Amino acid sequence: MTNIVAEKLALLSDSPGVYIMKNEQGKVIYVGKAVVLKNRVRQYFQSSKNHPPKVQAMVAKIADFETILTRSEVEALILEANLIKKFRPYYNIRLKDDKTYPYVKVTMAEDYPRVVITRRILRDGAKYFGPYANVGALRESLKLLQRLFPMRTCKNMNVDRPCLEYHIKRCVAPCAGKYSRDEYMEMAKAVCLYLEGRTSDVEKMLETRMNEAAAGLRFESAAKLRDQLKAVRKVAERQNVVTGSGDQDVIGIARTDAGICVMVFFIRAGKMTGREHFMLSGGEDERDDDILSAFLKQYYSRAAFLPEEVLLPFECESGIIEIWLTEIKGSKVQVIVPQRGLKRDIVLMAEENAKKYLHDEAARLKASEEQTMGAVRELQKYLGLKELPYRMECFDISHIQGSETVASMVVFEGGVAKKSDYRRFKIKSTEGKPDDFLSMREVTTRRYGKKTVENMPDLIVIDGGKGQLSSALEIIRGAGHTDVPVVGLAKQFEWIFVEGESDPVILPRHSQALFLMQRIRDEAHRFAITYHRKLREKRNLVSVLDNIEGIGPNRRKSLFEHFGSLEKIKAAGEDELCAVPKMTKAAARAVYNFFAVRKT
Repeated sequence: MTNIVAEKLALLSDSPGVYIMKNEQGKVIYVGKAVVLKNRVRQYFQSSKNHPPKVQAMVAKIADFETILTRSEVEALILEANLIKKFRPYYNIRLKDDKTYPYVKVTMAEDYPRVVITRRILRDGAKYFGPYANVGALRESLKLLQRLFPMRTCKNMNVDRPCLEYHIKRCVAPCAGKYSRDEYMEMAKAVCLYLEGRTSDVEKMLETRMNEAAAGLRFESAAKLRDQLKAVRKVAERQNVVTGSGDQDVIGIARTDAGICVMVFFIRAGKMTGREHFMLSGGEDERDDDILSAFLKQYYSRAAFLPEEVLLPFECESGIIEIWLTEIKGSKVQVIVPQRGLKRDIVLMAEENAKKYLHDEAARLKASEEQTMGAVRELQKYLGLKELPYRMECFDISHIQGSETVASMVVFEGGVAKKSDYRRFKIKSTEGKPDDFLSMREVTTRRYGKKTVENMPDLIVIDGGKGQLSSALEIIRGAGHTDVPVVGLAKQFEWIFVEGESDPVILPRHSQALFLMQRIRDEAHRFAITYHRKLREKRNLVSVLDNIEGIGPNRRKSLFEHFGSLEKIKAAGEDELCAVPKMTKAAARAVYNFFAVRKT
């Protein structure tokens, strides 16, 4: 305990509030709340025998702390949630990657609202729904929503004619006056109801509008509304009725060696409308009720919608959280721990889903480990290497009949690609003549030609047979690198040639070691081909423009930067060409005439 901490402990108040623990660098490492600050904070600095390991480790790093007094425990809870969100302290239980959770935003403040994905909630008159943990699933859901309700997706309303989205029936083209604003706003309201899970209200709205359109002899509008109604009913059929009525969030929690998962079921108007799972970190040594309480505070501090009931698997500051949620919603929110009946069954179902997710996650991590470090260990065994080949570098050569010869170097660490360490080389020694052996000597010289090499790999892989391997070994061994193993990977049968061995090593056909070698070889090939194509396209562009009188390197570069492609340069008029920086009228006329003659 530091002198500063000892002095502040003697001055602690009996009031409720929040305490903020800091380390020697002044960084916030923990935020907590207390009904009585004096009692709660002093507990941390009593005998450490009763503290779990996490608390002992945290207390050892506390160099200072601050307290903020509040008028009630509810205010302390709100402040605690906001400070955890702001500082993301290391020792607090927290949602993993909670900053990245997306929301669905309906821009109701605009004349013709749009449905977009956002990661920030603003006070801009829009309606927000979420957060959602899986952005991929969210995008798929929005594709379905776009088919049900073809709202505009573009930002620009100043157009002369509808775009492709209108013609493929994914937009009603309000920008071109194809849909009235009143009808469009009705559709936007239906979208909001649908996102809230109130499909029955959406059905009633669409049916009423359809009947009104039919009565007014607007049969085309009535037919569109009929199709929307059918689609919504078809989607609603897949949703099971789980309670009589009302909006509920059902919380289930599970803990295994794979982590801590909280599952949230969304029940709207008595129907299960969806679910989201959230992984938590920092709670390995915490009690279940503390974990659940921390989740509820972080989740509902940013939730876009609050239900009438929150169903929990067990007690966890339920009373104070209920008061807090009621204040946020502006109407009564009940936090319930059901003991029997249908509500208890739904909570158990949420818990089972959380356990199932952790089980699947553990299986996925096991499979991933087998494909990465497991494959690295397998490769060490099959090649008889002394050291684990944790860092592997693989080289490949790419060219067309010796032109634009390039080489690639890709890096795998622990069986996973490390793209930040990739390198590409433009080969100069073989320009105009195909010579893979000489090219390999050049690239290995540029990478390993010095005695001291940064990030020396544990294994060097040469894409090729004995010839390419010999070329690489000549340079690598000549530079004094005698310890690093070098192998060649033959393309035809995927045999591995080892230095000093006449017979290749043949990996088992379904081994993870073979799959790892295939991945690193394919990645080196892809990276080399991509660079080769880029150089070839650049060469082709240069060769065409260089044939035009008055066009040198500077004007060529200016044209390409302005138009972006050769096709756009060909299609440009003389005035457009003349407007490009560094171009003159004579040069613009020369470019225009050059391509005009070619067209004829």
